[in-house]
Amino acid sequence: MAGSFAGRSFLTLRDYTPKQITRLLDRAAKLKSEQGASSQKKRQQRLAGYSLALLFEKRSTRTRCAFETAFGEEGGHVVFLSPQDIHLGVKETIEDTARVLGRMFDGIQFRGYRQDTLQTLAEWSGIPVYNGLTDLYHPTQALADLLTIREEFGDLSGRTVVYLGDGRNNVANSLAIGCAKLGINCRIASPGTLQPNPDVWAVAGAEAEESGATLDRTTDVDQAVVGADVLYTDVWVSMGEEQQEADRLKALRPFQVTNELLEATGNPHSIFLHCLPAVRGNEVTADVLEGPRSRVWDQAENRKHTIKAVVLESLGV
Repeated sequence: MAGSFAGRSFLTLRDYTPKQITRLLDRAAKLKSEQGASSQKKRQQRLAGYSLALLFEKRSTRTRCAFETAFGEEGGHVVFLSPQDIHLGVKETIEDTARVLGRMFDGIQFRGYRQDTLQTLAEWSGIPVYNGLTDLYHPTQALADLLTIREEFGDLSGRTVVYLGDGRNNVANSLAIGCAKLGINCRIASPGTLQPNPDVWAVAGAEAEESGATLDRTTDVDQAVVGADVLYTDVWVSMGEEQQEADRLKALRPFQVTNELLEATGNPHSIFLHCLPAVRGNEVTADVLEGPRSRVWDQAENRKHTIKAVVLESLGV
């Protein structure tokens, strides 16, 4: 399916228009429906003969499994590469690694720390590069979030998503940009010390002006949740920040998602999302995570369908 996506990397939602993001969501929904309808049939093999390098600096459950199953179900070949397997920035420059991988693979997924490592891979490899997570952005997660919200409510425009917790992490960054581009009202409720990244917030603000969405940040949890369609949270201690755990737990305790907080939305149809893994009793109570308003398992599954859409579109098939 060639077009404007063919050959493009997927580094951040900043690079994509609302129309293009919607196209990815449409393709993902079609792929999900297609898989359900053909579960007893032979799956299509649109990626037969294609290969994907998975570069991981950080551990993963959903991202690794989503990329491996998305690519493998389509007949493609995946090679997992950890820092113990290759010389990524050690002994060999990232530019050199990118050029080598670009001559052997059709695409590269990178999950790690620095956004500039991802950008270097994209610049020097000559093939599509996919952001499986960096400290700055998590765009494949945001796509799965948007698909899950659309499945629940239909139209996205005018919905209200409230993110509670660490407002400057990669999930909050990508969620704010994705919501702003698609006309979804987004509120970030977080402590004063963990407010959204100013540069990201400026980008999201400009997108919100274009789409007509509202974008708010606050330290007031009770005010933030009123009227919400979605309450969203993430772990309080991100990978690589474990030494700050005690301070984070203290600062973020008031932002825990409980059934009482869901009721405080005043919206009986509001749902709960979490990108996982979840620490029950920290950012969310067990009864919310396992409760009737939780859509976290649909959200986790949708990582595969949205990633498959990105890969197929970028490879022009």
